[in-house]
This record gives sequence, C-alpha cells and structure tokens, in this order.
Amino acid sequence: MKQRIRLGMVGGGQGAFIGEVHRFAARLDDRFELVAGALSADADRAQQSARELGIADARSYESFEDMARAEAARDDGVQAVAIVTPNHLHFAPAKAMLEAGIHVICDKPLTSSYAEAQALAQVVEQSGAHFAVTYNYSGYPLVREARAMVAAGALGALRLVQVEYPQDWLATAIEAEGQKQAAWRTDPARAGAGGCIGDIGTHAFHLAGFVSGQQPECLLADLSSFVPGRVLDDNAHILLRYASGARGSLWASQVAAGEENALRLRLYGETGSLEWFQENPNKLLHRPLGQAMRTLTRAGATLRDDSGAITRIPAGHPEGFIEGFAALYSDFADLIEGGEAALLPTVADGLKGVRFVDAAVQSMAQGSAWVTL
Repeated sequence: MKQRIRLGMVGGGQGAFIGEVHRFAARLDDRFELVAGALSADADRAQQSARELGIADARSYESFEDMARAEAARDDGVQAVAIVTPNHLHFAPAKAMLEAGIHVICDKPLTSSYAEAQALAQVVEQSGAHFAVTYNYSGYPLVREARAMVAAGALGALRLVQVEYPQDWLATAIEAEGQKQAAWRTDPARAGAGGCIGDIGTHAFHLAGFVSGQQPECLLADLSSFVPGRVLDDNAHILLRYASGARGSLWASQVAAGEENALRLRLYGETGSLEWFQENPNKLLHRPLGQAMRTLTRAGATLRDDSGAITRIPAGHPEGFIEGFAALYSDFADLIEGGEAALLPTVADGLKGVRFVDAAVQSMAQGSAWVTL
C-alpha cells in the first residue's frame, strides 16, 4: 500500500486562515498526513490546536526548533513541513527544517526582506531538500492552459501584460480594531517593507511571469497608503518593461471598494489575446485577431495534457482556490517521491517575488524612478 507523506506544520493554529487552507489542500488528493506541528507561539493554543487536528501530544511542539530536532531524530519523523506563519517568521523555521533534512513548502512571500530571501535560497541549495512556495494561482488548470498556449505561440510575439488584483477588505482601519489578519499585514515589523504589494502584489507578479514566460527587466512604482495612519502601502500602480520589448502594468489594491478577490490577467500579442479572471476561474477567453472570441473551459477536449491532469471533477462543476493549492501539494508530493514537477513555484520564484517588493519600495523612495530587476 502506498504510504502518505508525513507532514508537519509551523503556524496555522486556532484562528489562522491560511493554515486551514494548506491542510485542506494537503488532504485533497490524499497524499499527505498531518502528524506533527508547532502550531502557535502560545503553548496552550498550540496544544489545543494539535488536539483538534488529531496530532498526538508528543508531537505538538512549543517551538519550531524543538520540532526540527525531534522529528529529524525519529524513524517516522516528518518528511515535509508547511510554513504558514506571518512573513517575518518564514526564514528561521524554513532554515531549521532544511538543515534537518526536511522538505519545505512555504506560504508566500518567501521572506519579509530581500536579504533573507537570498540567504534562504542558499540554504535550499546547500541542503539538497525540496522547497516550494505556494503561489497557488499557478495551480489552476486554465492558468496552466494559458501558459501552454503562450509558449506554443498562440498569441504571437507578446506585446502587453496587464495584471490586476483589487480587494476592499482593508478599505478601513480594521487593524486598529484588533482584526488579526489585518494587524500583521499592515505592520512592517511582521509583513516587511511591502503591504499590499507583499500580500497580493506578489501573487499578481508571479501569475504574470508564470503565464507569459517572461520576467520584467525593470519597474516603476507608485505606492499609496490611503487609510489614515497606515504605514505600509494599501494600493500600488506599477509599470513593467520587458527585454523582449513588451510592456506591462500591475495594479494591486486592498482599498478598492466593492471588490472581493478580483485577480485578472490579460495578455496581448501580435495575433491574439488571453484573459483569465480568478472569480470565474473555469473559463479562459481567447481572442484570435480578426476572429470570434473562444471560451475555453476545463472540458477535456480543450485542455492540454498537463492542464487536464490536475482537474479532479467533471467539467461544469467549479474548481477553484483550494484545488489550486492542492495542485501544488500534489506537485510537491511528486518531487518527494522522486518524480518531476516543472510547474511548481520554487525558491527561485519566491526570491523574484521578494525582489519585486524590494524594487517597488525602492522605486517609490526615489520618486517613482525606474529600478532594474
């Protein structure tokens, strides 16, 4: 009988949003089993969280350091660990696990600073362990289909890359009311130098690069903090230039009234365009120049093999956010078991995301000057 991969988790205790998402995703394809955790810096909450999740008391740890040491010494120790803490607590747990020979899957962004991201990339290389970053939108079947179409030349030479990610959940100062998720995301000590750009801008940046197959060579940023008293940006307009001659723009906002999670990507080439919208993720619009628009769905006849392989249910039954995460967990399981996962976001992708934040902040500090990536 094929054994499930033994999974641990750092962070993700009671009241944590993204930890639960990771647990759902890890279980969806039945390839992981959560057996250990350092789920909270508060010992009581960590223990209560572990019991709720069916983790044995002996494998509920008060610190990630204890967890790395103890699990590495067990014959049945964890093979992989998911890190689902606030940004400033990504580096140290990831380093400890990697140095203990444990594979790591880390929530984005990679770290809260570019220096830490560079250091972590070196640790990954030296450890020989597998490392992935959960840019989960790259796990959607039609996003992977769009990537394959661009690579196959369906749009001709790329001209324009337009990506936007507006939300409205930080339109008021809810961090001042004790809202936990808002509190750390608006705190530079925990989130890093980027607010909106670190939280959702990095998703948009990765999505644009993943589908287009190109990385910008420079950017110009206009960052704003609209809510009074807020230190970090809550809105960003960023221009992108590519070595190929293509031009792009990225808009990320958490103060766009009426928007929920409106991530949208549009690519325009010499012979056509593509559009994908996260709130309607099971459709991909293809507009060949001079022809009628085509609407692609997850129906098997319209998907290439590498896209259709991650579709779990019949066409017409919506898949979305959890399934996107699950695709990455399944890819990660393939790696651990000796296979390949060419589309899985790696530490290199995480490093590019943190550099994007660093460059955007630098551009703004220089009066919205162009900064080389």
